[in-house]
Amino acid sequence: MRHEGFTLWFTGLSGAGKSTLSERVHARLRASGAKVELLDGDIVRTHLSKGLGFSKEDRDTNIRRIGFVCELLSRNAVIAIAAAISPYRAAREEVRSCIRNFVEVYVHCPVEVLAERDVKGLYKKALAGEIAQFTGVSDPYEPPLNPEITIDSSRETVEESVEKVWSKLEEMGLIRSDRPAHAYPRV
Repeated sequence: MRHEGFTLWFTGLSGAGKSTLSERVHARLRASGAKVELLDGDIVRTHLSKGLGFSKEDRDTNIRRIGFVCELLSRNAVIAIAAAISPYRAAREEVRSCIRNFVEVYVHCPVEVLAERDVKGLYKKALAGEIAQFTGVSDPYEPPLNPEITIDSSRETVEESVEKVWSKLEEMGLIRSDRPAHAYPRV
């Protein structure tokens, strides 16, 4: 696998599939020999952003920290994958402006579908007003205006979505291989 450093930024509501897709893309890139790191929003919050709350300022700080790490990795020829709700467009655009090769992946899924999928019952509680500052219900989520890739996880399979991301990265020239696409390991 030949590649340059870039950042693949998955954004979308809680439960839309960001973590699942980013883990699959990460595994496929790693299996192909790429230098790649994954920064999942939930894990970052427990280590890099411990102590931050869910105010707009704290959420923006969290996104800036993830963006800072992604920029460090990508400028050193590592593929950085971020999977974070990142609800505010301005914070995502700020991160984009600092990273040379930034690829935004909007993982869209209607709230109604997310509420049906939600095994923890968080959407039900948020819709009933029991959870404050719940993104997409009682707190805003600003979808990207021009993402490089849009996934509709309510209509696409995980495999279709991963293939869509992979194809776009090849189309953009960010990943290259002498092997045909069917020769990559499926993970």
